[in-house]
Amino acid sequence: FIYTTAKQDYAKKLLEVLDPRKKLIRFCLSQSHCVCSQGFYWKDLTRLGRDLAKTVALDHTMQGFPAQAANWIRVLRWSGDPQDEELLRLIPVLAQLGRA
Repeated sequence: FIYTTAKQDYAKKLLEVLDPRKKLIRFCLSQSHCVCSQGFYWKDLTRLGRDLAKTVALDHTMQGFPAQAANWIRVLRWSGDPQDEELLRLIPVLAQLGRA
């Protein structure tokens, strides 16, 4: 799933780019699912209703979810480059977590 601090309209456009056939991404959480504190939106992973010991979040900024820092893996910001391989770089890490 996608969890973004962006508004729903932007998130919908992002999904059209990332998963145009709607086969990979089942859920999309946007700004309305975030916590707003002092004018900043952050992602509260507890809202997912999942065991946080088995939950990992990928993001380019730590600001996205300060309350669950242990669940965070930093990735570079996506710039729209079709040759971007940042997520491919994480396959070994995510595979290892999946086996743990």
